[in-house]
Amino acid sequence: MKLSPTTLGPLFAAIAVTLFSLNDVTMKFLSGGYALHQIVLIRSLVGMTVVLLFMMPFQGGFAALKTGRLGAQMARAGMVFFANMTFFLGLAALPLADAVALFFVSPFLITIFSVLFLGEVVGPRRWAAVGVGLIGVFIILRPGTSSFQLASLLPIAAAFGYAGLHIMTRYLRDTESALSMVFYIQLMFIAATLTLGLIMGDGKFAGGGNPSLDFLFRAWVVPDRADLPLLLILGVFASVGGYFISQAYRLGEAALVAPFEYLALPLSILLGLLIFDEWPDVVAWVGIALVLGSGLYTVWRENQLAKRQTPKRQG
Repeated sequence: MKLSPTTLGPLFAAIAVTLFSLNDVTMKFLSGGYALHQIVLIRSLVGMTVVLLFMMPFQGGFAALKTGRLGAQMARAGMVFFANMTFFLGLAALPLADAVALFFVSPFLITIFSVLFLGEVVGPRRWAAVGVGLIGVFIILRPGTSSFQLASLLPIAAAFGYAGLHIMTRYLRDTESALSMVFYIQLMFIAATLTLGLIMGDGKFAGGGNPSLDFLFRAWVVPDRADLPLLLILGVFASVGGYFISQAYRLGEAALVAPFEYLALPLSILLGLLIFDEWPDVVAWVGIALVLGSGLYTVWRENQLAKRQTPKRQG
């Protein structure tokens, strides 16, 4: 049975989100002993190996990597790099569930950007859901209180890069393969992290005591043998997850695929409890519930509209 793009887009997004959630846990676990750019470089080298040896032969060989839109590909890859680096820096200082919930301003941004840049139609009910979700993010952020951390702004900054990434995916989907998109992301990561390593890999800027800044400025070290499997997992999950998320947004409408990324919220709560003994407080639960509820409503509304098969969907 051949699945429709309406089904494949969300399915691929769900697979990608699961891999990315496991990636986040592994990154947070390693954040106390390594520099972020060193971890990302190792992850990207592993990811590039997966792309070239295990994906490319089944996707048309080197021909699948060719692009006539190199500038747009690298711009997209730069957005991924920015989103990853800012999110992981926030993850080093914040509870896993809080960081993921704050990052979930990104699906709302994707919906807004899809209207502004792709001409997609969003009706009042989906706009209301976006508004409720943004209120939830604001509650988790808690500006003006003693619980507020500057590191909380990092996942939000990452959300802007992530939203831009997916709008670029929609822009490139008709001419570029999912494999080429993953390839140029890995290429960008390798070039950028090598540059950062040359500038700050000796640890000369380290020593501030802030978890996020320490993660950024820590000196490179020889990886512990026990951590090698985790570094390998990071590379495999990042490359495979990147492929599936690229396919999701190539095949499905951005406003339909994006809400399925909310699966990361319950996953982050569960993994945070099991691995880091973290549990959201009452205020965080209120914000998470608003974000999750608005996302689930959007999923339901999109499915209802898809059944009607209207040319321009109102929500």
